[in-house]
Amino acid sequence: MMNKIKGKTKINSNSFLLMVTVLMFLLMYIAGMIIYQDKGFAKPQMFLNLFISNAGLLVIGCGMTVVMITGGIDISVGSVTALVCMAAAYSMENKGLSVYMAVAASIGIGIVYGIVQGYLVAYLDIQPFIVTLAGMFFARGMTAVISTEMISVKNELFLKWANNKIYLPFGTVNKKGIYQPAYIYPTVIIAIAVVILISIMLKYTKFGRRLYAIGGSQQSALMMGLNVKKTKFEAYILNGFLAGLGGFLFCLNSGAGFVEQAKGMEMDAISAAVIGGTLLSGGVGTAVGTLFGVLIKGTITSLITTQGTLSSWWVRIALSTLLCFFIVLQSIISFSKKKRKKKTGS
Repeated sequence: MMNKIKGKTKINSNSFLLMVTVLMFLLMYIAGMIIYQDKGFAKPQMFLNLFISNAGLLVIGCGMTVVMITGGIDISVGSVTALVCMAAAYSMENKGLSVYMAVAASIGIGIVYGIVQGYLVAYLDIQPFIVTLAGMFFARGMTAVISTEMISVKNELFLKWANNKIYLPFGTVNKKGIYQPAYIYPTVIIAIAVVILISIMLKYTKFGRRLYAIGGSQQSALMMGLNVKKTKFEAYILNGFLAGLGGFLFCLNSGAGFVEQAKGMEMDAISAAVIGGTLLSGGVGTAVGTLFGVLIKGTITSLITTQGTLSSWWVRIALSTLLCFFIVLQSIISFSKKKRKKKTGS
């Protein structure tokens, strides 16, 4: 009976937080369509641009969600993204490596980071914040060691991948009466595929259920016979893999590597996960929620850019306000869960 109550509470928490996030996104985007209709905000391409601009962040956010569900965190992903971009650009332009080797190196960097940080967190029981803080400084430092100058990627196959538009069977007619089909890039397809796969993994696999169990109560997970250390270790490896993949997608979007790249992306990934309904304390979260968290961040950026007179720092101000709102909402939910447990005598 207690397990049923706990499962029901988790599902209700997931559903409620996701519903709030989706509703907030719809209200924001519809408001933008009404206010800035004359500036093209209502065009399908404007919506698709949210995915194009944030494909890398979406993949990284999914990895962050997996780690946060276990009650952990990773603040190194922004620096890892910069390292991946710099390493990929340097290897292709200065060493003449192929794009395929650059992709392998990018994912390899992420996996190595996941293994090292995961081992320190899971098996040596060091606080995730401290471990990933060190990882953040190390990755940013290694980026500068490779090159302090910006390296633009001119590899033909890389540019072909980066500029390969996939046209969709709908679009708009511009003021000159010319039909313009909507389009996306391959990075968007990869990002959406990652969201789907992570969603399936979290909901339908034993590994996903173990993640939720550990985040809900590590002590209870141990009593159930779950291998907590191994599961945490695997969660960080998966997060590292997605950080490497997301970093390369980010590189495809930027077309270059430089030291200051992706600064603050770790906070964007964390805020997207939290706004998407992932509890900081663990045990609750979905990849779909993180998707909408990323879309909210992208919508705020688009609204401020379209408005034209506000500073880009207003994006951070708006995100921090939303983050505080969702943290307070999560606290209320946690309090209500504890109150419900007392009533049921658990």
